Amino acid sequence: MEKERIVFLDYLRAVACLMVMLVHASENFYGADSSGLAGNMSMLANESNRFWVAFWDGGVSRTAVPLFIIASAFLLVPMPTGTTMTDFYRRRFKRILPPFITFLLLYCLLPLAWGGMTWEQSVADLKMLPFNFPSMAGHLWFMYPLISLYLIIPVVSPWLEHATKREEQIFISIFAFTTLIPWLHRFVSPELWGECFWNEFSAFWYCSGYLGYLVLAHYIRVHLDWSRQKRLAVGWASFLVGGAFTAWSFWLKGTPGVLIETPMLEWSWEFCTPNVLLATFGLFLLFTTIRQTKAPAIITSLGKCSFGMYLMHLFFLAPIASYIVAGNVAEPLLPVGLAIPVIAIASYVCCYVTTWLLSHLPGSKWIVGV
Repeated sequence: MEKERIVFLDYLRAVACLMVMLVHASENFYGADSSGLAGNMSMLANESNRFWVAFWDGGVSRTAVPLFIIASAFLLVPMPTGTTMTDFYRRRFKRILPPFITFLLLYCLLPLAWGGMTWEQSVADLKMLPFNFPSMAGHLWFMYPLISLYLIIPVVSPWLEHATKREEQIFISIFAFTTLIPWLHRFVSPELWGECFWNEFSAFWYCSGYLGYLVLAHYIRVHLDWSRQKRLAVGWASFLVGGAFTAWSFWLKGTPGVLIETPMLEWSWEFCTPNVLLATFGLFLLFTTIRQTKAPAIITSLGKCSFGMYLMHLFFLAPIASYIVAGNVAEPLLPVGLAIPVIAIASYVCCYVTTWLLSHLPGSKWIVGV
């Protein structure tokens, strides 16, 4: 029997999946090469690209990854009473690893069918699979921190089960402070609080990263007793302020026609920065105000299909973007402000239809997780 679904989380997954595609659609308009994704170097063609990439990628969509983290954590911590570490690992990894491995292989092999990669690159990617994602599947980086969170959940779950509101506030405060580290690394020193070439684990290592979002999800679910009105007010304010800063940070550094290192252009786009944390907190609060007892069928279906859609989306997004960009990022077939969402929405529809169709095959859980 299927578990009762949490309605607002299906809305969240449906929206966050589209946001991921908006991010990758935007990359076509500031990457310095023709791959369609932002590499080590970037360059904006004009002021229009500068504004619309900042808006769609930074202001609207940068919270996609931490939203997915919070959605997973919201459901999984603390673990049900009596669940062992082995039980937890078996259930979670049985769900995510087969589709993940399937698409790791597909991204190494399928582009050969249309000349999207050479045999040499395919073999090189296959050799690296035990260690990292393939060259044409950069978006699969997300699976590795997700796996890391699954590995640590049985360790932190007993603490979260008994932690007081104040204790979780202390940890979240430390985590919030650590979101300054990307800025400090970039503008103060690449080595902080014990970091050096023989030690990468700084004083705040174990309180930083996506674990903070996991604890935040538990705190919101268990301890945050705000009214719907307050959640709406604080949610909108946090999302708009955080998103505006994220968009502005890109616009500030992105001088058209000037080649710039992508990490410097994206200096405040990392997912554990103060502005992204603020925007994520705000947007998640907004989702929690959804009061429907049952979501429309399409939202439930999108929520179920979102994992498969995420895994496959570059197979669709790359050719769609190539068609709309038409070899000229300064003057694509559509104005940039429209081109980015059109690429994302077209990719989204293709991914949903494909995932939905595959979900009707025997053993579809091993392919698309549905």
